[in-house]
Amino acid sequence: MTAPTTPSAPASTPAGASAWVTVDAAAIRDNVAELVRRAAPAHVLAVVKADAYGHGLVTAARAALVGGATWLGVAQLDEALALRTAGVTAPLLTWIYPPHADIAGAADAGIDVTVGSAWNLEAVVAVARERGRPVRVQAKVDTGLGRGGVLTDWSEFTAALARAVAEGAVELTGTWSHFAWADAPQHPTVRAQQDRFVEAVAELERAGLDPGLRHLANSAATLTNPDAHFDLVRPGLAVYGLSPVPDLGSPQDFGLREAMRVTARLTQVKQARAGQGVSYGHEYTTDRDTVLGLVPMGYADGIPRHAGNAGPVQVRGRRHTVAGRVCMDQFMIDLGPGTDAAPGDEVTVLGRGADGEPTAQDWAEAAGTINYEVVTRMAPRLPRVVVGAQDDA
Repeated sequence: MTAPTTPSAPASTPAGASAWVTVDAAAIRDNVAELVRRAAPAHVLAVVKADAYGHGLVTAARAALVGGATWLGVAQLDEALALRTAGVTAPLLTWIYPPHADIAGAADAGIDVTVGSAWNLEAVVAVARERGRPVRVQAKVDTGLGRGGVLTDWSEFTAALARAVAEGAVELTGTWSHFAWADAPQHPTVRAQQDRFVEAVAELERAGLDPGLRHLANSAATLTNPDAHFDLVRPGLAVYGLSPVPDLGSPQDFGLREAMRVTARLTQVKQARAGQGVSYGHEYTTDRDTVLGLVPMGYADGIPRHAGNAGPVQVRGRRHTVAGRVCMDQFMIDLGPGTDAAPGDEVTVLGRGADGEPTAQDWAEAAGTINYEVVTRMAPRLPRVVVGAQDDA
C-alpha cells in the first residue's frame, strides 16, 4: 500500500530557536489506522514509551487513540501515571517498576500492571489486600528473549497466580511476551517463541485461569507475521512511521509515513581554502576551495557522534554530509563552491524518505545504530512543534 502523500500544514519556527523537532500528529493517527487495518481482527495497543519514541507522550497517545488504538502501553510506571494526569482514560499497560513502586497509585488510576516475576506478584497481592479490592494485572512469560518475564518457573508462577485470582487479589486481564528476533521473520526463534507462548497460555487455562488478552507481536511481527497477532498487537516504532524491518521494506512500502521532522537553521556560512581541516581532529579536510556551513546541533541534541563524515542533511534541496566530527552543540557541512546558501537557511536533518529527505534509517546506517535510537535520542532542549493535530487527538 502506498503511504498517504497529503502534506501537513507547515510548521512555524519556535521563536528564537536554531533547531527544533516537528511532530505530525496526523501521521501518527494515520499510521495507527493502517496498523489497525493490518492487525484486524486483533486490537492495537500503541506503545508510547520513552516519551513516545521522542515524539511526545501525550500528543502521540491522543493521536494513536484517534487512529483506532484501543490500548496504550508504556514501559515506566511514571509515564503511565503521567498519561492519567493528562486526562487520558484509555486502557493502559505498564511493565517496568522497582520494588516499593506506587502500585496502589497505578491500581487506583486504572492502570494494568505487568507481573513477570514472583516478587511482582507478591507485591501486587500485598497492595490488593491493603486496598481490599483486586489489582488488574497482565502476566508476562519469557518465551526466549531472556529479558523480562517468567523464564524457568512458569508452572510455579501459574499456581501462585491462580491462588491470587481465587483470593480476589488480582484480575488477570492479559498474558504476553516479547520476540527476540521479530525483525527476521524466518528466524527459527520466532516460531519457537510463538509455540512456547501458546504452551504458556494453555498452562494458565489448565489451571482454570482465563488468560485475558493474548499478545506477542511488536511492530515487526504486526507487519510481517499475522500468525503472531493473537488478540492484541503492540506496535511501537511503526506507530511513528518508521520501518522495523528496513531490509524488507521502507515506511511507504507498509503504508506508513514518518511523523518526525528535525530542522535547524544555518548559523554561519564561510569560505574555506583547499586543505582546510574541519572540526576536532581534522578528520575532514577540504579538497578544494569551498564554503562551509555551521549547523547548530550536536550530540547534546541527539545527533549521533558516530555519524561524523557520514550523517546526511539537506539544504535548499541538495544533500550534504556532516564534515568532520560531530561536536556537542554543532557540526559542519561542506556546502561546495558557488553555493547560494546563507545564514538562516533551513537544514533538514531528518524528514520523510518519500519526499527525498534524509531519514532516521539513513542516520542509523551512517552511525552504525538503529532508527529507534535516532528518534528517541532527540533532546528535550529542542523545542517541539505539533502539526496535524485535531481537537479529539
